[in-house]
Amino acid sequence: MSRKIQVAIADDHTLLRKALAKLVASFENYSVVFEAENGKEIKSKISQNIIPDIVLLDVNMPEMDGYETVRWLYQNYPQIKVLALSMFSDEKTIIRMLRLGAKGYILKNIDPEELKNALDSVMKKNFYLSEYISGKIISGLHKDAGRDEDPVVLSEKEFLRLICTEITYKDIAAKMFVSPRTVDEYRNSLFEKLKVKSRVGLVMYAMRNGLIEI
Repeated sequence: MSRKIQVAIADDHTLLRKALAKLVASFENYSVVFEAENGKEIKSKISQNIIPDIVLLDVNMPEMDGYETVRWLYQNYPQIKVLALSMFSDEKTIIRMLRLGAKGYILKNIDPEELKNALDSVMKKNFYLSEYISGKIISGLHKDAGRDEDPVVLSEKEFLRLICTEITYKDIAAKMFVSPRTVDEYRNSLFEKLKVKSRVGLVMYAMRNGLIEI
């Protein structure tokens, strides 16, 4: 029998990580070689010569996040294929992870069948992008065309302007013609990108960068 494809799973949410490990282990020809809560644990495992074929890597993790981890893996172990796994679906996050070395990007709400397809594709073709993620990338590249690099996309800038008012997140969703879930994604993405933890922190960023008039 041929050797099973060895997968490592990095996610700071224990229940999700263990559920993913159980699911991946149920796939034919796959096994889970280790789990980790963040990039530091991945480095520790690999230093013990536990080298996976694929790392299922969450983007938003404490201590050493997905960006820093995929950069380190790409620079030191380019043979390890990284499949990014996240709740964030904004184009900037997707493009940044791919630029840093990820071979694919999937969302946490996908079906088990798509996860299996993604793993297979990364191993056989060296990449995986669903139609949805591909569309996000194209949208992001179009927004980037002809303007300087900006960590905050246009939709998030509009969200920042509204966050500086007294209206609720629900009202912000209505004004932007998006779902409350999408507003939650904007907020969580900005928390991660801008390294802030509260609405006040977002307001301070908007003020410092001239997105609102004082």
